[in-house]
Amino acid sequence: MTSATSNDAHADMTDIVQTMKAGGDEFAVATVVRTVSVTAAKPGAKAIINKDGAIVEGWIGGGCARHAVIKAAIKSIADGEPRFVTIQPEELLAEQGLNPGEESNGVMIASNMCPSKGSMEIFVEPVLSSPQLLVLGASPVATMLVRLGGSFGFSVAVVSDELTDEQPAHINTHYAQHTDITANHPHRYIVIATQGSGDVDALVTSLQLQSKYIGFVGSSKKLHFLKEKLKTTGQTDSLLPQIKGPAGLDIGSVTPQEIALSILAEIIQLRRRKPAQEA
Repeated sequence: MTSATSNDAHADMTDIVQTMKAGGDEFAVATVVRTVSVTAAKPGAKAIINKDGAIVEGWIGGGCARHAVIKAAIKSIADGEPRFVTIQPEELLAEQGLNPGEESNGVMIASNMCPSKGSMEIFVEPVLSSPQLLVLGASPVATMLVRLGGSFGFSVAVVSDELTDEQPAHINTHYAQHTDITANHPHRYIVIATQGSGDVDALVTSLQLQSKYIGFVGSSKKLHFLKEKLKTTGQTDSLLPQIKGPAGLDIGSVTPQEIALSILAEIIQLRRRKPAQEA
């Protein structure tokens, strides 16, 4: 492959990555960073792998490497963590006390069963859609969440009859109606900050959407009252525990700014905290 051809290939790969990101796709980019002895792929070789394990574009070697890299890519897309894959002949792994299939500190171990007996090291980086902060309401807390959310990397969507696109622009903010919100989003966090204006409708809408978090701005007593009211609308008891109220970490917050900050802190804690078995 000539230098010009190589550059063209990397340019094409970059274009595909940008197109997939713009479309909201979640995928991983695998890059060969080091090889020893004879290997099909060389350092710099790349591949784009989707969440189903299909190679969308690129190449990182034959079957000896592909299975291990695809496995790592699927895991990385699922948990958002990058991984390093080392593929070596079984005898070299044995000398180091390593076992194929092990994973430790983000490094996945795989054996090379091919006759070439080469070694490869591959970095797998997930590319995930931006987390969505969906704010329902036009209260002072809702306004502060809209102002702060984009600064923390969230794509902010607002549903309220009182907030429109004529409001002051904020980072990555979209003003929408209930019907404009897609039901499925892998990284959605919902905050209900209606504070007395359409509480029940907002709660019903939230329970119909895929989300990792539903926070209610209000007292636990008020939320209990609303949950009882929701039962009369046909909402099942199994869904109601998903609603957390009052929303936010208990930092003694009083003002809308402080309450909004406590809610964002709780969401960030939820996003970044690993499951207990991985801690």
